[in-house]
Amino acid sequence: MTREELIALKIPEEPGVYMFRGPKNEILYIGKAASLRDRVRSYFASDIAETRSSAIAQMAQSAHTLTWTQTSSVLEALILEANLIKQHQPPYNIREKDNKSFNYLVVTKEDFPRVLIVRGRELFQDWKDADIKKLFGPFPDGGSLKEAVKIVRKIFPYRDSKCVPCVDQLKKKNVKENSLCKPCFNRQIGLCPGVCTGEVDQEQYALQVAHITELFSGNFKGLKRNLAREMKAASAEERFEDAQVLQRQIVALEHVRDVSLIKSEHRVSSGGGVRIEAYDTAHTGGTETVAVMTVVNNGELVKDAYRKFKITTATNDDVAALTEVLSRRLNHPEWPLPRVFVVDGGLPQLHAAQRVLKNAGVVIPIVGVVKNDAHKPERLIGDSQAIKAYERDILLANGEAHRFAITWHRARRNRASLIS
Repeated sequence: MTREELIALKIPEEPGVYMFRGPKNEILYIGKAASLRDRVRSYFASDIAETRSSAIAQMAQSAHTLTWTQTSSVLEALILEANLIKQHQPPYNIREKDNKSFNYLVVTKEDFPRVLIVRGRELFQDWKDADIKKLFGPFPDGGSLKEAVKIVRKIFPYRDSKCVPCVDQLKKKNVKENSLCKPCFNRQIGLCPGVCTGEVDQEQYALQVAHITELFSGNFKGLKRNLAREMKAASAEERFEDAQVLQRQIVALEHVRDVSLIKSEHRVSSGGGVRIEAYDTAHTGGTETVAVMTVVNNGELVKDAYRKFKITTATNDDVAALTEVLSRRLNHPEWPLPRVFVVDGGLPQLHAAQRVLKNAGVVIPIVGVVKNDAHKPERLIGDSQAIKAYERDILLANGEAHRFAITWHRARRNRASLIS
């Protein structure tokens, strides 16, 4: 394939899995991406042989076409990639690593199963089939798998090796009082459902593990349908706390924000289709407070993607206004997520933005643009890697946000003065 042939395919910017195919439509290589278009274009960069390998560079050049499957999140792409690699065994995936170098997710065969990440070498040498209830993988990127498991565990808490079931604690002490069961650290921070304290029985825990196995099997839609069914049943039986937990799990699955899962992905320069979103606010003495979002993609302004927000919760507080606009923006899953969020201001604005994204479960770099007394950019703060990679686009987006916010605020203020 050539870069020109690739561009003609009109690959979307959304997360997903891509497959390079040979002359007989055979699958040569499978990969995942936070942005399909950015990731695939990186295979045609001049330094691909140095950043990846000469074999991967040869694969991209010899491929006859490319197909892809778009997913709703990077988490879904990660899981789909592993399942497809296991199914098709593409030659260039296997050449990059042997099975012993891959990572796997193991669900143990116990009364209260553990969910563990196991290296292939350890799995094939030390584990027996009788000890494994479910096995998922191979996952080519161990770092991405660890990030995925962190996300999943917040939605579906489970037992790991550090959590000793309450029944085992009681057997060891030869007593029956559940009050003697000690909570593990993960229980204290909500990552264990209470196996260690006897708060969940074997049947309840088995259902939680079933949700996890269904998710890693790639059946996202089926899992959400099952959770919705369980939530309705819990409400009908007046188990309202259980129903609320199930509702939170459904919402979490529908709003997974997980760009951190593909940290090691080779990215093209800022001219390669990276979306940058910038935010700024404007008001006069707390009146007609507005905020805006501007977008730069591929080094160019994307004015069709600009958005205006009339601030309702704050009139003379830039930090509160920024908090509101970012919260409202994240309520629009139909808008593509950016590679970087840019805010106008110093540490207060940067920290406010970080809190909003953290509360929403979004892991995307944030950069703040600190201005001097003349309101000119003085320095950039925040994610150093994003600053290094996309400084030009960050400044372009920020400058456009300032212009757009001031222009809209003045128009609203002038309209208000004419009416009065």
